[in-house]
Amino acid sequence: MVFKYKSIDASGISKDGTIDAINMEIAISALQKRGLIVASISPEDSGFSLFNNISFFDRVSNKDVVILSRQMATLFEAQVSALRVFQLLASQSDNPALRKILGQVVDDLQAGSPIADALAKHPKVFTPFYVNMVKSGEESGKLNESFAYLADYLDRTYEITSKVKGALVYPAFVICTFVGVMALMFTVVIPKIGAIIKDSGQVMPIYTRIVIGISDFLVSYGIFLLLALIVLGFFFWRYLRTPAGKYSMDEAKVTTPYVKDLYKKLYLSRIADNMNTMLLSGIPVVRGLDLTASVVDNEVYKTILLKAVEEVKGGSSVSDALGKYEEIPGMFVQMIKIGEETGQLGNILKTLSNFYRREVTTAIDSIVSLIEPAMIVLLALGVGFLLASVLIPIYNLSASI
Repeated sequence: MVFKYKSIDASGISKDGTIDAINMEIAISALQKRGLIVASISPEDSGFSLFNNISFFDRVSNKDVVILSRQMATLFEAQVSALRVFQLLASQSDNPALRKILGQVVDDLQAGSPIADALAKHPKVFTPFYVNMVKSGEESGKLNESFAYLADYLDRTYEITSKVKGALVYPAFVICTFVGVMALMFTVVIPKIGAIIKDSGQVMPIYTRIVIGISDFLVSYGIFLLLALIVLGFFFWRYLRTPAGKYSMDEAKVTTPYVKDLYKKLYLSRIADNMNTMLLSGIPVVRGLDLTASVVDNEVYKTILLKAVEEVKGGSSVSDALGKYEEIPGMFVQMIKIGEETGQLGNILKTLSNFYRREVTTAIDSIVSLIEPAMIVLLALGVGFLLASVLIPIYNLSASI
């Protein structure tokens, strides 16, 4: 909540401004810690704005966090103070939502809060993994290294995630376009041609009757079908937001033929990269596994990692704990075991991360190269079947005249 205030500093100079806090008491306390005497304070009337009330327009993207982390790494490397770093970034950010969050971080730092605690108040932007990396840097006095590790890690994660999403854009666009064109054909073009064929009185082939039947159904009941699909889509979306729905979807990703290998490699790369980055920052293995579970973004692997955490706490090695699950390849387990035995677990995890990242890139390139010709063939067959269903009877009709 934003409060407007009027205050006087130690020099007797009047200062007006705004402060974001949970309630008025916390706002007053934060201002007093800055050495200000509060003359008046009241909630700011932000007014009504359609876009301000839609969360979609008030978000911070992964790209924003990647750029922010790189900027922080550079500024801390230049020995700029933490407070000044966040003040500079807050003033220079082009994203209103990020600017607001950084302003709140600045307020918390001025009130004496550690950086990690200030960032932890914004979990939608700064994940537990991110916060713990920063906390480790604060405790070890190596904030510049922690932010450098974070920037490199987020760069790699953003690159591979963007590549996966980008690979799906083309087929999604083609499919949507094809469905739209087919819907127009069945509801606008086919009914007119079908009327001509019916009036001719000739015996229609089975495939022509099927096409005309589908067309008649869509013309008569298409609106109800559309409404039913919207309702089903809404309930499916609601189901996916439940724990059971999310687990089912994540399980489908790693069990569906043709795509399971890609997703498995993606999550294994993420696990190895997370663990390597945290070990470099001095975070213990058990804590690293726990944090990796929270950011792996797949409920199946999250469950595996959380179970592994309990086993490692009970005295088991990481390789033995992970080796019980078929979702973790034998090569991955053996490499970790070698790292544990040689004391080079960090380097082994880095090697695994690089290997699986290359595998994901190769798999995406292969899928994209196969998708294009496959979709062209399927679309050609669909359009060809539709045209043949209506043109052959018309050709027979013209030939009989």
